[in-house]
Amino acid sequence: MIAVTTVYGGRQASCRVTVAVATTEVPPAISSGYWHTVALRSDGTVWTWGSNLYGQMGDDSRERHTPTQVNGLNGVTAIAAGEQNTVALKSDGTVWAWGNNDWGQLGDGTTSFRRTLVQVSGLTETTAISVGTGHAVALKSDGTVWAWGRNDTGQLGDGTTTTRLTPIQVSGLIGVTAISAGALHTVALKADGTVWVWGWNSHGILGEGTTMNRHAPVQVSDLAAVTAISAGQTHTVALKSDGTVWTWGGNFSGQLGDGTMTLRTVPTPVSGLTGVSAISAGWQHTVALRSDGTVLAWGDNHWGQLGDDTTTAHLTPVRVSGLTGVTAISAGGWYFTVALRHDGTVWAWGNNVFGLLGDGTTTNRLTPHDIGFKLR
Repeated sequence: MIAVTTVYGGRQASCRVTVAVATTEVPPAISSGYWHTVALRSDGTVWTWGSNLYGQMGDDSRERHTPTQVNGLNGVTAIAAGEQNTVALKSDGTVWAWGNNDWGQLGDGTTSFRRTLVQVSGLTETTAISVGTGHAVALKSDGTVWAWGRNDTGQLGDGTTTTRLTPIQVSGLIGVTAISAGALHTVALKADGTVWVWGWNSHGILGEGTTMNRHAPVQVSDLAAVTAISAGQTHTVALKSDGTVWTWGGNFSGQLGDGTMTLRTVPTPVSGLTGVSAISAGWQHTVALRSDGTVLAWGDNHWGQLGDDTTTAHLTPVRVSGLTGVTAISAGGWYFTVALRHDGTVWAWGNNVFGLLGDGTTTNRLTPHDIGFKLR
């Protein structure tokens, strides 16, 4: 409502006019790290909960059991939680980070951990971000990928094993549309539907048929028409355009979902799974969102992270109990899972040490639990 005053013929007249002002909302998002979770609200603010040992909450607390807003941060369009650090992408294409920085994973040119935001050096026109154990990657609008931090297994993809304190371009990689950082490896999806990988390759986590580390990108064997990727601790997951899910790498707890505990060095289809729209790989479990809004999970379940009201591991997908209308999922590193529903509510289950689930307790949950926090 604004006031309008006019003068005509020496007389003054006033009225009030209602003007519609457009507000820009961003899609709400969730990202589960190893010991904390970060959430993006539709107003562009960022909220965190869980362990704060290295300042990954963005403040000087020890831990948070309920969502707490990160001060001084707005206009955010994407978020990513790592092992002990957090990264945010702003609408102006700049990237900001806080938390542990032992390997330079904050990208500010130092190895000093930060409890408040620092800008990643020299990075602009960014469209996507992802964080691993000690490294981070960013996708730019021109389709190039940039990485920084830990590089002992070649996870930065620059052809070396040299740690980088500021972003460096991944060698020879263009036309990329999505990125995902695992613990010690990195995955990229190109516009042509092919998948490219580099870094640590124990257990065949790179999916190119060997167990040899790669210091520069190589293509995943016999995999095409991919629409989404997710890199976990010891395994990797890809979603194809036909709604099927393919996995490779370590399979100690059945996280590949093929009915076995056999590691795979090339992509293998998940048993009986179709109609999938999103995927997320955790430490040793995997989660899939179907187009009907239901969630399935498989792999390790010691802490109830599969959400089926048991602690029994499953080698093939099982339905997460009582959860519908889901729009986003995130498999946490330390045996927990988080989901976002269409109404903006956040649901979590599994391990709740440090308040990982954000429900105000440290009680483990074997089924999804509404944490009482909305992202819109």
